[in-house]
Amino acid sequence: MVRINWEQYKEYKRHSHKEDNFEILLDFLKSFYNMTNPYDVYDSLAADDLGQMMLGKRDITDAEDMENYLFRVK
Repeated sequence: MVRINWEQYKEYKRHSHKEDNFEILLDFLKSFYNMTNPYDVYDSLAADDLGQMMLGKRDITDAEDMENYLFRVK
């Protein structure tokens, strides 16, 4: 689990061509933190207030839901 650096995320977002903030965040976690394991991604988002909000909006309640979401968007 990592603490998300939102300032770095904002910079990353400015250069992204995607419109969905959650997809940009997932790309950021993969790129900036080299995080590819859905369990690590979920744990990091669940430990963050904004991350919890984004997970809730997509009804992602556990790491398995995160894994399913990642398979759907790729």
